Parts: sequence; structure tokens; C-alpha cells
Amino acid sequence: MKDYKNVIIFNHPLIKHKIAILRDEKTSMKEFRELIEEITTLMTYECLKEGVPTVEKIVKTPLETCTQQVVKDNSIAIVPILRAGLGMVNGIHVLFPSARVGHIGMYRNEETLEPQEYYCKLPDGIEDKLVLVVDPMLATGGSACDAIKLLKARGCKNIKFMSIIGAPEGVSKVAEAYPDVNIYVSTLDRCLNEHGYILPGLGDAGDRLFGTK
Repeated sequence: MKDYKNVIIFNHPLIKHKIAILRDEKTSMKEFRELIEEITTLMTYECLKEGVPTVEKIVKTPLETCTQQVVKDNSIAIVPILRAGLGMVNGIHVLFPSARVGHIGMYRNEETLEPQEYYCKLPDGIEDKLVLVVDPMLATGGSACDAIKLLKARGCKNIKFMSIIGAPEGVSKVAEAYPDVNIYVSTLDRCLNEHGYILPGLGDAGDRLFGTK
């Protein structure tokens, strides 16, 4: 995969350690869900080093008064791509508990591998917020592109996309389609198989999060 200015691949030993456990087929549903949240929190810290709306606030310490930067109220929205994206929401809420949450429902047509939208509900005023679109797996890139397209159609201008595991095919597709959207991926895997699943991957993230098959 070629280098893209809007793609950030993490190379953190703690994230690598957690992903190794995440991949293991023996990892329980409870631990899998906890790992997804923990990795998301680590990613969010890095993802939001830039571009977060802030304002100045006067703070009185025990010794004196000072001016501090704080995150602007109601300025961040989390938009998980259903259903697996739900597993990442709490990982962001640990750092931004007041962030509004929207939902975009997509399912993959198993014959064409193309995404099909079935649900969309977004917070009021989302066009003025920093929007974090989250999905644990960035495979073909179809769902990510459709979600970003939908948000842009609603007037969103400040969008970041976060995924835990990405395939080169999907990362390249999103990066080329939306060069103004930064894409954050914990680990870049080898490729997609003939069924559109990431290799080596971790299986179906939604099934492992929610105990379905």
C-alpha cells in the first residue's frame, strides 16, 4: 500500500499487545469487548491531539486564578457504524463522556460485498461538530465511504475515521475517496480473502462482541 498523508497507522507496543489477545479465537466475549474499548481509548488520545475545538476558561486554583484551555461543550460527536462500531463508543466516552452519539446502520450484501444502509439517526447540529466515525474493521472500505458520504451530505466538515484493524484495500479506498478525512488504524493487516474478510484479522467483530454467529 502506498503512503497517504491522511492515513495514520499506529505502532504502539501496548496496542500491539492488546491486539494479539484480541485476535485469539479463545478470547472470551467479555474480554474481547473490554479490549476493543481499551484500544479505542488509546487511539482516541492520539487521534485527538489536533483538531479538537477548545475555548479558554478561568480556573481558580488554591493559590491563584489562571486561564486554561478546555474542550468546547457539545463539540464532539461519535458515529459508530452499526453494529460492530458500538463496541468502540465507550472507549471514547471514557475521555469525552458528554460526546453525543449518532448511529449509521450498514450491512454487507454477502453476494456483492457492497454495503446497504438501513438506519441513520444523528445528533442535532452535527454539521458543526468534530465527528468521529468508528468501525473496528476497515475491510473493503465500502461502509466507511458510504458513512462519510452521508455525513458530508448533512454538512459535516470535520470528520475523522477510526478503525482497529484495516486491510490495505479498504484503507486505500477511503484515503483516495476522502483525502480531507484523517484515517486512524491500529494495525494494517495483509489482505482481504475472497469473501471480503481481513487476513489474518480476528473474525467477525460484531459476532465476537455480541455473542452471535
